[in-house]
Amino acid sequence: MDLENLKRKTIEEMQRQSQKQAELQKQIEVLENVAKQYMTKEAVQRYYTLKSAHPEKAIRAIAIITGLVQSNQLQDKISDEDFKDLLQKIDQKKEFNIRR
Repeated sequence: MDLENLKRKTIEEMQRQSQKQAELQKQIEVLENVAKQYMTKEAVQRYYTLKSAHPEKAIRAIAIITGLVQSNQLQDKISDEDFKDLLQKIDQKKEFNIRR
């Protein structure tokens, strides 16, 4: 009886995790679709290359671009050079010094 309950709970948890992952993937796709409209072809290519190597960093970049679009702070399409600059700024935010 306990084994059956454990199996059922494990299956339910796996289903919940699968649903959460599917929802997250849909949200990422929405962000990508919005951001890609405001990116040049080269920048989109760089995004997909980045996404395959560093998915978290790619998603952060797309979220920033989408935020700029939603707040009307983006005048022109983001070029490949602009996208590179954005990625460097994301990297700089992670750097910090510990002084003792």
